Amino acid sequence: MRYFNFYHLKIRIMEVAVWDTYVTKKDGTIMHFDIIVPAEIKDADIIYNFGKKYLKSKREEGQPLTSEECRFCHTREIEPSWETAIKEKGYYIFEMENCN
Repeated sequence: MRYFNFYHLKIRIMEVAVWDTYVTKKDGTIMHFDIIVPAEIKDADIIYNFGKKYLKSKREEGQPLTSEECRFCHTREIEPSWETAIKEKGYYIFEMENCN
């Protein structure tokens, strides 16, 4: 996390890690989404388990999700719309392609 002083107030900005993920769905199409987690989480197995929970919610459980499908991409400042999910579940899924 980064901190900024603004008129003697300390403002905390959460840094998140973005894990770029491509999973082949049961119908053969490629599902593209990012798994967004607090930057402090570095254990890939934790990230993969978050992805597997998401896949289960999409009825795509059992599809492979390993280092072949999911890789760390970069860190960035959190978007306000992600914060609630990250605080409640520990992660946020940013859907990009074929996630329906």
